[in-house]
This record gives sequence, C-alpha cells and structure tokens, in this order.
Amino acid sequence: MKCTALAVPGAFLVDVEPQEDERGFFARTYCREEFARLGVEFPVGQCSVSGNRAEHTLRGMHYQAAPCPETKLVRCTAGRVWDCVVDLRPASPAYKRWAAAELSAANHRALLVPEYCAHGFLTLAPDTELLYVISAPFVPACARGVRWNDPAFGIAWPAEPRVLSERDRAYPDFKD
Repeated sequence: MKCTALAVPGAFLVDVEPQEDERGFFARTYCREEFARLGVEFPVGQCSVSGNRAEHTLRGMHYQAAPCPETKLVRCTAGRVWDCVVDLRPASPAYKRWAAAELSAANHRALLVPEYCAHGFLTLAPDTELLYVISAPFVPACARGVRWNDPAFGIAWPAEPRVLSERDRAYPDFKD
C-alpha cells in the first residue's frame, strides 16, 4: 500500500502495490498500522457499497457532524469516478479547499477522507460501484452535506451531473 498526501491535510490517495504471479495479483488495501504511521486513527466500524447506473451521476458532498465523525476509505470496484474531498475543518490550513482524483476498477486506487471533510463523486462510466470502509456506523441524525457546486469551494468538476438527488441539489450556500 502506498499513501500519497493530498492538498487536504489527512486526505491520502491510496495505491495498491500488487504482488503478481501466474494467477493474477494480491494487494493490501487497508492496514491499520500503515495509517497509524501517517497519524491516521482508522478503526473499521462499517463497510458500505454504492451502486450507480448512469454515467455522470453525482453523489455528495456528504459528511457526518459531531459527535459522530467518520473517516472513510473509498475505492471504485467497477467503472470509474472522479472522487472529491472538501476540508470543512475551520482550524485546518486547507479550510474550504478541495482535492480530487480519478478512481477506477482498473487503477485500484482509493481515497482516504478524514473526519469532518465532505466527500462526493461523479461517475465517469455507467454501472459504477464504490466500496466504503468507514470508521464508525452511520448515524442519520449526524448526516450533513454541502452543495456540490457551492461557490465557497469552487470545485472544478470534470462534467455537469445528469443524475443528482434532490437532497444533494438543495443544500444551501455554505456558511462559516
């Protein structure tokens, strides 16, 4: 596993380091000790999957508020996505900044999303699936979001979304 720090502190792009032979490959996708060396406490509390039928489906930007924050490791297991994280931590030097990367079944990459950072993605292919490894169980009362196109963040999405939930479309402008 190779972790590359992104512009949002605590966010990492996680690449696998496959061990290959005549059968194919095997690679580590999560290692508590490796994350701890990077200063990331990340016990696994829940795993979830997101299936998306259409290209240019947008989900996000979601996070869990206190007292229920969560760290997420997001991996694309089918198709391709443009995956984005926004720093919502007022004390962070990257407050309101974003970082993004393309995740795909072919590149085996994952994005580590820190607590109190919003996460979202835009599918770049039909029939896209994402696997989430999450540090804590989902608590509906703590679920929050910010709008995907809020000018406070200026996210440069690679395409206009075609499929978007009413909830994600209706988040108000971000206020500090």
